[in-house]
Formats: sequence, structure tokens, C-alpha cells
Amino acid sequence: MPLPDTFYCSQQINIPPELPDILKNFTKAAIRTQPKDLLVWSSAYFKALAKGERLPVKERLEMNVVTKIDAGLTPGLLKILHQQLSPMQTCSREELQTKWKDLCLPAEQLETLLSLGSFGTEIHWMEFFALGCGALGTTLLSSLKFACEILTNDEEGGPARILFDTFVQLYTYLARIDGDMPQDYIDNFLSNLQQQAELQDRMIKPLDFIHKDDVASAPSGSSISSRTTSRAE
Repeated sequence: MPLPDTFYCSQQINIPPELPDILKNFTKAAIRTQPKDLLVWSSAYFKALAKGERLPVKERLEMNVVTKIDAGLTPGLLKILHQQLSPMQTCSREELQTKWKDLCLPAEQLETLLSLGSFGTEIHWMEFFALGCGALGTTLLSSLKFACEILTNDEEGGPARILFDTFVQLYTYLARIDGDMPQDYIDNFLSNLQQQAELQDRMIKPLDFIHKDDVASAPSGSSISSRTTSRAE
């Protein structure tokens, strides 16, 4: 067998100087995010990197996260989706399905949330975000606690404050989806919290509401979480 006319040595292979940092950042991102399917997630990672888009990467490793659905939605993954899709306020159903798949999340859980919200081809992001928080919490108020922790600009372990107007938007939407909460209860609950928010520059934090009776916040005893899990299992 004749030898090739040209031999290549390591000195002839051009390695971009930024490659080591790219691979280092990718490795750290994979460790933090812990994707179920590394190949699917890696493809999404490098596509986003090439386009200069928000990367599908958790800010930190989530320890001891328990979900009712194996490899289902977690606070860290919902935060990634929020960072990717919230700037547009609305997103297409197709785009949400793509971002969801990029994070290796179960398609059944997404379809359950889309069905619960009666979404069409265009999705109001904050409404879907609210349902995502509902899937994380066991009660309405615990779902709102997750929302505060995801949306806050406070440092981790801080008070997790968000704008009261945002809280009202999320609470009202989830209460409507629940369907069994009297309107007078909703109005009284928000009115009482508003007084507290006025003392805090129109901000609200979980400690302002999580101590309240969750049973009273959902008279039927139902929750968004129970609906999203029972239909997806």
C-alpha cells in the first residue's frame, strides 16, 4: 500500500486559541445542568452559543431536587426557560416545544401544561410560567414561593422579593385555573398583602404570605400540581 504524499504533524493542526475556554465552560455548564440526554442538550448548547442566544444552563447545581415526574421540571430548569422566553412576552408553541426538548424534559408534562392553560399557537409566557410554578408547588402559595425565588433579583438565600404587581398577576391566574376559589377571598387576600407591599416599595416576599393558611387559599383542596402530575403519569 503506497504511503500518502503528505504527512501531518501536531504543529500543522490549527487549534483556535479560544477552544480550551469553550470546552472548559461547556464542561462546567454540563455539570451544573445535569441534562438527562447529554447529546441533545449539547446540540442545543452549541447552537445557542453560535447564535449568541441565552444558553440552556442552570446557574447552579440543584441538589436533592424531588419531582413527582422522573426528570421533570425543576426550579432551575424553569428559570432557564424564563430567561430564554420571557423577553418576548409571548412565544410560539413550536418555540416552547423546542426549548423544552433542549432541556430533555418529558413531552407529556409539557402537553399537560399546555392543555391545562388552553394555549393555542401563541403563548403568553407569564401564564405558562405560572403553570410551571404550579407544577412545582403542592399548594397555591407554595407555587408562588417558587415564583418569587425564580424571579427575584435578590441573592440566593435572600428575601426573594418580587414586584407586587407581578405577584398579583401570577396569583390571580393560578386562582382562576384552580376555579374553586371564591372571588371575595382572592380580593381580601390581595388587599391584605397590598398593605404590606406598600411598606416595602411595592415589593412582596414569601415570608409575607407563605405562613398563611394554604388550605384556605384553595377551598377545594385541589392544586395545579395534582393536575399536572396525575395527567402526566
